[in-house]
Amino acid sequence: MEEQGSHIETHPREGEPLVRAGRPAPCVMVLFGATGDLAQRKLFPALYELVRQKLLPHGFALVAFSRSERNLESLLAQVKEGLRKYARTQPLDEAAWEWLAERMEVMSGAYDDPAAFFRLREHLERMSERFGTQGNQLYYLATPASTFPALLTGLSGAGLLYREDSSVQRPWRRLVIEKPFGRDLASARQLNRELASVLEERQIFRIDHYLGKETVQNILVFRFANAIFEPLWNRQHIDHVEITAAETIGVEGRGRFYDETGVIRDMVQNHLLQVLALCAMEPPISFAPEDIRDEKNKVFRALRPVAEHEVPRFVVQGQYQGYREEAGVAPDSRTPTYVAMKTYIDTWRWQGVPFYVRAGKKLAQRVTEVSIHYRSVPHCLFTTSETCQRLQPNVLRLRIQPREGIALSFESKVPGEDVSISGVTMDFDYADTFNEPVPEAYERLMLDCMRGNTTLFAREDSVEQAWAWMTPILEALEEGSCGPPRTYEPGSAGPDEAAALLARDGRRWTELRR
Repeated sequence: MEEQGSHIETHPREGEPLVRAGRPAPCVMVLFGATGDLAQRKLFPALYELVRQKLLPHGFALVAFSRSERNLESLLAQVKEGLRKYARTQPLDEAAWEWLAERMEVMSGAYDDPAAFFRLREHLERMSERFGTQGNQLYYLATPASTFPALLTGLSGAGLLYREDSSVQRPWRRLVIEKPFGRDLASARQLNRELASVLEERQIFRIDHYLGKETVQNILVFRFANAIFEPLWNRQHIDHVEITAAETIGVEGRGRFYDETGVIRDMVQNHLLQVLALCAMEPPISFAPEDIRDEKNKVFRALRPVAEHEVPRFVVQGQYQGYREEAGVAPDSRTPTYVAMKTYIDTWRWQGVPFYVRAGKKLAQRVTEVSIHYRSVPHCLFTTSETCQRLQPNVLRLRIQPREGIALSFESKVPGEDVSISGVTMDFDYADTFNEPVPEAYERLMLDCMRGNTTLFAREDSVEQAWAWMTPILEALEEGSCGPPRTYEPGSAGPDEAAALLARDGRRWTELRR
């Protein structure tokens, strides 16, 4: 029950920001895969929002590179129609759209055609003079991973990508690649070798949009700027940690892609392990990008390996009823659309604390959140064991999406002469409290690429370390160690075996509500 008199006050701290974002540098962005679904749903809307908020540098231009022949007029019509569907602020700001449209150009060519990249080079030189981009170039690969080698070869062969040397002053070159960063440890290492043959690590931006979410970034501030929480953030006070990414939708026309990927590669190996690392990492010595990424990598190194014979005890996979009838999905598919996992982090802080991770499609509720479950009270002061059993441990929930916020549950006395106890939840909502919408992740991440800020991007060693832990689990599942995925009903909480995973430990998942 919501108390009518409840309210939340904010008190912005005076003075300079703790970390100043800085202005993005002038540049031209070359977007490969400009006609694809990701570009239409996320990338162009993000650029439009940045224009609307006047956050892009004045010296900005965009080349939409497509393998199919396109003219500028048809591309602009497609992009504008996409903005009317997917931009987070409506109606469309015509002035902002015109500013972006005037700076857009289109090119087409085969990714394996060297001549196409030399034409691109000439095109970019003209655009630099016209728009004042100072020769800086940002290449965004919103394309399948299979195209990366050809694109790297073409760009470097035409002199468009080069390794930066701090002793030589010349325009910067940066490369953005979308997940998946490989399919397993071997392919991730191969991809990293190909990238390292052309660029320095600081020029490579492996984008994971979860890290751009405001609530994910706030995990660090919440932990390290509040003295009442960090002392309790350890094995002495926390019973277990639960990380959930539940979706109500299915594969949404992406059956062929999803059937080759599955929920573990699509969600757990990248998004949820990154969230886990932010929750479990030690305090960095500063908020500098490499200091933060160093601590995250230590978490990946400390993940307890799961041997093949242990996989059935630690992992449950499921597939929603009707998945095999989706377009593009094999009729005998064993690809999981749901997974629940239990893992440990073998460090001093977290020894013995289980981390439960689950992700899935066609579930009862759309929610992504971290739940920190604190230990039960050590001694019951009340008269009956029945009363004590009704007491619930405190739970801190970090809600990543939707309705981004933080909630804390605790026990309180009900007013009256009798001592009756009620659970209370204090709930903080970002958008309501700060009276402004929460920015989309891609907006922040694109600006950071232009700033050269790598804090929110995956580093080479972390990618390989995460794959080193995940690959043996994937191999065991794909070899059939756990049998086929358990079938579950759409709109449910997943397969019953997932509930049993926690029940064996005397715990249960946070309920997914319809």
